[in-house]
Amino acid sequence: METYDSAVIAAFLEQQTKLFPEAVADSAEEAEYFLEDVCAIVCKDKKEVMEYMMDNLDVSGMSEEEIFSCEEVFPIEDGRYLIVEG
Repeated sequence: METYDSAVIAAFLEQQTKLFPEAVADSAEEAEYFLEDVCAIVCKDKKEVMEYMMDNLDVSGMSEEEIFSCEEVFPIEDGRYLIVEG
């Protein structure tokens, strides 16, 4: 099971409404439970995001900029990325 640290949880809580029409979590505990439930992925850098997206989602024909602006991709302040498939 993936462990989500405080930076990941904070990024999700701040940005969750870019993927969902309304908040799905109001606390760190709810956010962690939700991320575990949907098997969200934490990527260490842009290269890992690109590999995951190309292997798991239909991003053919999309530029790197378009991929990183996808609603499923949440930047984390320390340079990592969270991918949440809604």
